[in-house]
Amino acid sequence: MAALIAPPLQDMGYELVRIAISGAQHRPTVQVMADRADGALIAVEDCEAISHAIGAVLDVADPLPGTWTLEVSSAGIDRPLTRVKDWNRFAGHLARAETIAPLNGRKRFSGVVLGADDASARLRLDDGSEVALPLHDIRHAKLVLTDALIAATAAPPHTH
Repeated sequence: MAALIAPPLQDMGYELVRIAISGAQHRPTVQVMADRADGALIAVEDCEAISHAIGAVLDVADPLPGTWTLEVSSAGIDRPLTRVKDWNRFAGHLARAETIAPLNGRKRFSGVVLGADDASARLRLDDGSEVALPLHDIRHAKLVLTDALIAATAAPPHTH
């Protein structure tokens, strides 16, 4: 479904952060989380524009049988970390992650984001050790809401 949704979002100046489908099979909810490509905060008007455009795309493509509900939101401050660029952008901030399979005997990790490459995301854990989480094995990863994160996201994005 990302292949249907991402291109029109990009054309409109947005980036797809995550798609999730939840709820009952007779009326699932398609949750689309997006960012503005320019790094500015997403407004209600942005969500409305995305909803209209994506709703039209999904109506034409008809990827889900029956009726469904579309929800569009911004990634928010304590956002999920779904892309390599998210892990790199929020290096230095606290995050929690859960893996699908155990890594070194555990599935849940919490620590400071150190960045990511195409293969893994790195965290500095509370004990000072570092862990590389294979990106394909991350079930959930999310920033932890802190004063430092609030301050960092309130500042305008750096432009070059």
